[in-house]
Amino acid sequence: MEEIIIKPKSRFHLLNLYELWRFRELFYIFAWRDIKVRYKQTFLGILWVILQPLTTMLIFTFLFSKIFTTSSTNLPYPLFVLCGLVFWNFFSNSLTHASNSLLENEDIIKKVYFPKIILPLSAIVTGLVDFATNLAILLAVTMLFGFIPSVLSFFVFSLGILITGMAVAGLGLLLSSLNVKYRDVRYILPFFTQLIFFISPIIYPMSVLSSQNKIFLALNPLTGVVESVRTVVSGSTQIDFLLLGISFASAVALFIIGLFVFASTERFLADIV
Repeated sequence: MEEIIIKPKSRFHLLNLYELWRFRELFYIFAWRDIKVRYKQTFLGILWVILQPLTTMLIFTFLFSKIFTTSSTNLPYPLFVLCGLVFWNFFSNSLTHASNSLLENEDIIKKVYFPKIILPLSAIVTGLVDFATNLAILLAVTMLFGFIPSVLSFFVFSLGILITGMAVAGLGLLLSSLNVKYRDVRYILPFFTQLIFFISPIIYPMSVLSSQNKIFLALNPLTGVVESVRTVVSGSTQIDFLLLGISFASAVALFIIGLFVFASTERFLADIV
């Protein structure tokens, strides 16, 4: 019979991959539960995942297509916006669910031992389901406008998922930890995500910014992702690797900070949740 000894973790012990593997079935259960709860007894169901980016794309096109020109990317404005919205929706929806995941599961946390990091990470996996649907819509709209995705496009898409996933995981771990100690985080979160939206090049092209401001904006992980996706969707191979590299480094930094803060909180999580 296997004997398991539970010890308090050091705050410098950031991630136990062996423990996550041992509780992998629980990870699947949480993710599948969130997916079922999200679409159970809903009128629109999966249709809402399709309507959300398309409706938002049409609204932004109506409001801003005359203001912002996208000649630098050779993309029609609807496709230009949709490239950003697909990754933005994944980021914002996953961040919201991950940030509230500990409070939403406080009864389980108090009763059963398991690595609590599973909760915010499983919320991100749930967001990937919606993202897959939105990505299929993006590919369909891309071909509808006469652009054929290249092999490079799928590489950039994969890298974009990695960068966005690391960024949302880091922020999700950070905010879920703070949300346990300071309950007003849930009220600040909508304003925080709205702020990130406006400092992300979702509705405007980077060409309207100076070179210095572009570098500063690249500290936002979504900047390099969205710009690179637009570049390859337009058929170009001239990816700005400086912006992409800065965004990648920023996502890694956010992930490490999130792990550190979460590890510091997890030691006494059941006492304060």
